[in-house]
Amino acid sequence: MKLLFVCMGNICRSPMAEGAFQARVDAAGLGDVISCDSAGTIGYHAGNPPDSRGRASAMARGIDISHQRSRKVRAADFDEFDYILAMDHANYRDLMDLASTAQNARAQLAMFLDFAPHLNTAEVPDPYYGGDDGFEHVLDLVDAASDGLLAHVMQQHLSR
Repeated sequence: MKLLFVCMGNICRSPMAEGAFQARVDAAGLGDVISCDSAGTIGYHAGNPPDSRGRASAMARGIDISHQRSRKVRAADFDEFDYILAMDHANYRDLMDLASTAQNARAQLAMFLDFAPHLNTAEVPDPYYGGDDGFEHVLDLVDAASDGLLAHVMQQHLSR
């Protein structure tokens, strides 16, 4: 089972989502059957590490995302991954366009926060132009969605 988290630049939201979800996968002892990655719909930050504020916020919660590097999402990702999770509607639309160019698209495209309906919000806001509190808020959202997503994956794909 492979999951891809996607935001625009792959330096704030999607790296934090990847880290939060991976932490849950590891805690559940499922690292041998579930893997994840993150990417951006633009390649402007390709090769760069996550934003330092996101790294610090994640590390304060025991999640090390410093090893991650930004990359641009590719059509082949729709062939390789089982789930592709968008952080907001604009990225979802961009991903829909890209999916149409994939050779053997098998990935299920979804909004990440669909897995945390109790939050009553559809989008993970981009914290890039704000302060540290924006990164904390993003982590709160992606933590909740990670719990719901892992429960979904376990119920739908691993309980058989």
